Amino acid sequence: MTSRTDLVDSGVPWLGRVPTGWKTKPLWSMFERTKDVDHPEEQMLSVFREFGVVAKDSRDNINKTAENRSIYQLVHPGWLVANRMKAWQGSVGISSLRGIISGHYICFAPRHGEDNRYLNWLLRSTAYTNGYGLLSRGVRIGQAEIDNDQLRLMPILLPPAQEQRAIADYLDRETARIDTLVEEQQRLIAMLRERRASMIGSALTPTELWDRRRIKYIGQTNLGKMLDAGRAAREGDRMRPYVRAADVRADGSVNLVDLNEMPFSDAEMEFFDLRAGDVLLIEGGATVGRPGFVFDSVPGVAFQKTVNRLRLGEQADARFVYWSMLRLYETAYYTTHFSAVSFVHLTGEKLREIELWLPPFDEQRAIAAHLDDQTARIDSLVAESERFIELARERRSALITAAVTGQIDVREAA
Repeated sequence: MTSRTDLVDSGVPWLGRVPTGWKTKPLWSMFERTKDVDHPEEQMLSVFREFGVVAKDSRDNINKTAENRSIYQLVHPGWLVANRMKAWQGSVGISSLRGIISGHYICFAPRHGEDNRYLNWLLRSTAYTNGYGLLSRGVRIGQAEIDNDQLRLMPILLPPAQEQRAIADYLDRETARIDTLVEEQQRLIAMLRERRASMIGSALTPTELWDRRRIKYIGQTNLGKMLDAGRAAREGDRMRPYVRAADVRADGSVNLVDLNEMPFSDAEMEFFDLRAGDVLLIEGGATVGRPGFVFDSVPGVAFQKTVNRLRLGEQADARFVYWSMLRLYETAYYTTHFSAVSFVHLTGEKLREIELWLPPFDEQRAIAAHLDDQTARIDSLVAESERFIELARERRSALITAAVTGQIDVREAA
């Protein structure tokens, strides 16, 4: 694949230079804004950043379908659909399906003879995602609404028809290859994580020599300080960094840099301190019970109420207990054993009553060392695969933008 040299200024800053002979048309000249409702029998569609317009039930989707499906808009193949609040994130696409879609989307019927596959690649490219961002205004954190009048004027980059088809064929083929490699790596990651979970479960399977002990008999638990960063500091208080639930990471580490701060007295700092060997457990929310481990003492750093601190006594190895608590979390222990109207909370009372299987102390240390070593090897392989996926997706995105804006010549690609 070669880079093109016949490039000229497109006149659009976010498009940059494009091949000679390529033209632009405003979106309004190619698409007509349409809203056709009252088709409840049609299949539900949705727009994903990663996939464009797809059948809603073909992907995991947290958005619930309304009971009254008559309010949804009908979409035909070739129609342009954009999520007005998330166009800047890439939630845009040309539909290849007939179905109904949320009334929060903007739908456009085609009034052109261009190649729909090319337009789908173009309008979902990084170049155009950046363009949508320039036409959007923020309404709340993480959302920005696209300006409809400006969207109508958005320039659509159009190569000659034969080249549009060549670009679409090239991207269909090359992205499919990349997607296949990504899927292989995702399957490998899933297999490695299953192996990791199985290894932990096997290592923690009790024998007749193990004892069952409640946490309150092997350590002390404390819930962190209530957040009161906005109150006036008392005499002697100082602003101190503190660990919150978001700082207890999925890999079991605890973030200890660039922490939020609030006032603590010296006495509070002594009570809410963090020492090497402390096990931290998230108190509530979607990750309730997820543990983290403090490897080194961190004088001057405390913890907030969204986190429980478990400090073990001499009967239990802290690292063994961490692995035991991780096993509970990964087997959905908290959501299974604790009933709640809305969210499960791991209160100090509940935490202290949890029972763990404990082998003799030397065996605890040996099991913990074994799990540290073996899981580190698996985690290294997972990290390599995740990095491969990240690079593959970056290449995919760059390849799409390069092809649809004419930075590479695909006309002779086999």
